[in-house]
Amino acid sequence: MRDDAELTTRSWSPSETEFPNDARRDMAGGDENPPRREFKARGSFVERCDGCRLPVLNCLCPFRVTATSAAHVWLLTHPYEHNKPTNTGRLIADVLPQTQTFTWYRTAPEARLLELLADRRYVPYVVFPDDQPDYQHRVVDERAVVVAKQDGFIPVFILIDGTWRQARRIFRKSPYLENLPVLPLHTDRLTRYRLRKPASASHLCTAEVAAELLRNTGDVSAANVLDDYFDAFNESYAASRFYHKIEKPNAAMQRLLERRAFGAAFS
Repeated sequence: MRDDAELTTRSWSPSETEFPNDARRDMAGGDENPPRREFKARGSFVERCDGCRLPVLNCLCPFRVTATSAAHVWLLTHPYEHNKPTNTGRLIADVLPQTQTFTWYRTAPEARLLELLADRRYVPYVVFPDDQPDYQHRVVDERAVVVAKQDGFIPVFILIDGTWRQARRIFRKSPYLENLPVLPLHTDRLTRYRLRKPASASHLCTAEVAAELLRNTGDVSAANVLDDYFDAFNESYAASRFYHKIEKPNAAMQRLLERRAFGAAFS
C-alpha cells in the first residue's frame, strides 16, 4: 500500500505525481481529487537519475541486478503512486523483469490485467490482511502457493500499491478481484524502510512484502537479491536527503556489485 506504503505483516503498503489526462478521468469514482497542477514537494528540484529516479548524488543504477523467480508479482498501482521517487514497488520490477504493473482505475480496469487474470497458466493471489470476516472463505496461506508450483502453474502475488486507505478502497471496489484467493503475509520481520516513520515497525513497505513472500514460498535467491536492492535504495535515498555522498558501499551494495560482476555464480 504505501511507501509511504506499507503492507503490514498482517497487511502492507507502498509512490509525486503529475497525472496524464487519462489518469484523471477515474477520480470521479476515486477517494480524492487529482491535483490541478504539477505537484511540487520538498526535493522536487533535485537532479535525479532518469534510470532509477534517485538523486544523481547517489544513483542506484550501479547496484541494479535482475533475478528470476517461479512466482510472479503484479502491481496494482494507484495513479498517485507512479512517480513518487520513494515508492518501492518499482524496485520489484527492477529486480524481477517478469513483474507486471497496472494502474488502478475504479471504473475502467486495464484490459491487459483482465486478460492475464483469465489466463489459466496463472494462479493469482491478492496479498491483503485477513482481518475482516466477510472474505474469510477466500483466505489461503503460503502452502497454496507451493502447491500451485508443484501442479505446474505460475503463482502470482497481486500487490496493491498505494496508501493504506487507497489499498482498502482498491480491494473493496475492484470486482475483478472479488473471486481471487486472499493471501495475508504473517511474519515477525520488522521494517527497514527509513524514508518515513511507520505507524508500527511491523508495517512493511511493498518491496519488503514481496521479498518475504518470495522467501516464504521457495524463491530464496530472488528474495535475497530484492532485499539487498531495497537496502541499497534505502541507504542511497536516506543519504541523499542530507546531501551526503556515499563513498563506501554497504554490505548489501557490495553483494549486488559482486552479483553484477560474476552473474550466475551468485544465483
